[in-house]
Amino acid sequence: MTNRRKFITLLGGAAAWPLAAHAQQGDRVRRIGMLRPIDENDSDGKPRYSAFTQALADLGWTDGRNVRIDPRWPGADINRIRALAQELVGLQPDIIVTGGSVATLAVQRETRTIPIVFMTVGDPVASGIVERLDRPGGNITGFGGLEASMGGKWLELLSEIAPGLKRASIMFNPDAALESTYMPSFETAAAALKVEPIIAPVHSDAEIETAIIALGREPGGGLVAIPDAFTLNHRVPIISTAARNNVPAVYGLSEFARVGGLLSYGVDHRKTARALGLAVPPSIMLRADEVIE
Repeated sequence: MTNRRKFITLLGGAAAWPLAAHAQQGDRVRRIGMLRPIDENDSDGKPRYSAFTQALADLGWTDGRNVRIDPRWPGADINRIRALAQELVGLQPDIIVTGGSVATLAVQRETRTIPIVFMTVGDPVASGIVERLDRPGGNITGFGGLEASMGGKWLELLSEIAPGLKRASIMFNPDAALESTYMPSFETAAAALKVEPIIAPVHSDAEIETAIIALGREPGGGLVAIPDAFTLNHRVPIISTAARNNVPAVYGLSEFARVGGLLSYGVDHRKTARALGLAVPPSIMLRADEVIE
């Protein structure tokens, strides 16, 4: 499904919200709040925001004419995310669109009445955002892209592309509180593959560098980076540090592969495999949505 179709489905599914009706019904300008935990100038954020506004336009809603969009770009700073969530709720928009678990939970804590539509949430049930996928309940709906079993799947893919894998760090930011979702399947896969699991909580570029350098000191180290707001915003230093230390890594979002990451959830493959001296097995190639030469 293309990004554009995802946004159309996302907004079209919020049946309780007036945007599902024709734009010509009434003259009141509707208001959309948006909270995405990335920087405003993020290379991947801009095209997604453009796809969002274009999808709205296709439905008859034009920013500045019959709808006003109030985007907020807090990056990965948890305090800023919470502050901007409070700010957006204070504007009393007709709906708030959120990206990722941290931003969604922040907005959900601020309002139980304003409709919330979330996107790019790994596992909305495990994150405590909704009770059930078929009946989310309350004032919130949206879609999730991953599930708890992906922790093990990422490690399996890593072991396939790096057969000499002996140790694997699972990297995450504790503020996102997502590691508990993926940790059980990661540890189960590690035991089955006879790979030593290493827990790597990180809060800064310095901690990222320390964790990856430690992995690269001896052969057989690998990295799994949980897709959270922090790792997404710090994907460039994570990828570059892994490359410098010859550490193969798998990531949970295709945004990582687009800027040089080895494997992503999709799964995307890049020339990074060749640079690391790795051969991509046919078993992985057959599952790839896209191969980037």
